[in-house]
Amino acid sequence: MIDYDAKGWFRILFRIRGSVLPKLVGRVAAVTAMGVLAAWLEAQAHISIAPIAHTLIGVPLGLLLVFRTNASYDRFWEGRRLFGGLVNRSRDFCRQAAAWLGADAYALAELRRLLVALVALVNQRLRQETDLSALGPLLTAKERSTLEPLGARSSVVATWLTQRLARSAAEGTLSEQRLQQLDLSLSGLLDALGGAERIMKTPVPFAYAQHIKIFVLLFCLTVPFAISSSMHWLTPAGAALLAFGLFGIDEIGVEIEEPFGYDPNDLPLDQILQAVAQDTLEIIQQAQTPA
Repeated sequence: MIDYDAKGWFRILFRIRGSVLPKLVGRVAAVTAMGVLAAWLEAQAHISIAPIAHTLIGVPLGLLLVFRTNASYDRFWEGRRLFGGLVNRSRDFCRQAAAWLGADAYALAELRRLLVALVALVNQRLRQETDLSALGPLLTAKERSTLEPLGARSSVVATWLTQRLARSAAEGTLSEQRLQQLDLSLSGLLDALGGAERIMKTPVPFAYAQHIKIFVLLFCLTVPFAISSSMHWLTPAGAALLAFGLFGIDEIGVEIEEPFGYDPNDLPLDQILQAVAQDTLEIIQQAQTPA
């Protein structure tokens, strides 16, 4: 995700990274060429079409694009809310574990390591990545070999966390009530993963996405012939501006509807993972520091 100053109007206006402009060049160029053709035909043979059809179609097309963009942003914002909950549950889990297991430094360090590994595996699952070596010291060689053939890796690590907590409860260092509280935090982490997977595995229906693209393409390719009689040799510029607006709105929706990848406008999953690792480490270190 790109950080920017919302008040820096000119810096936003002329920034290329993160904009959809590079993806639109080909389509806008094609519509501009149609504008040149329409202007030439109007100048040479007075050939044009009545603009009434495009005037009537423009309103429902605009509403359709707005609905498309809103649906995509809902998916983006829901993904951010789920990861916000994941961060909160991670902090809460470490806070409770540090307060109730502070005397067992080894158990606390293991719980924190597995927790951060769980969040890292959530990121990998949402990005459909499988390279466990990318997690580095968060997993031991034995844990890595155990997880390698598995698909539900995050859930397995959550099970390891629960087993470690159950061991502490069996040793008498953790009461059943406190075990239940920690388990609720783990359940919250898995709930966040399930919600994010729902977004990842449920794309915008194909028929809807296809229809919008066909509708926008036909509108943009034919609109030069509807405006050539009034704009003449300014038709290419007017058609290009219109194409940039309509194609751009559709492309923004395409980019943000799947917010877990590496596009400039996707969610900052790596930064979120770093925040979880840093915050949980500080929580544990502070809990082990004598008052």
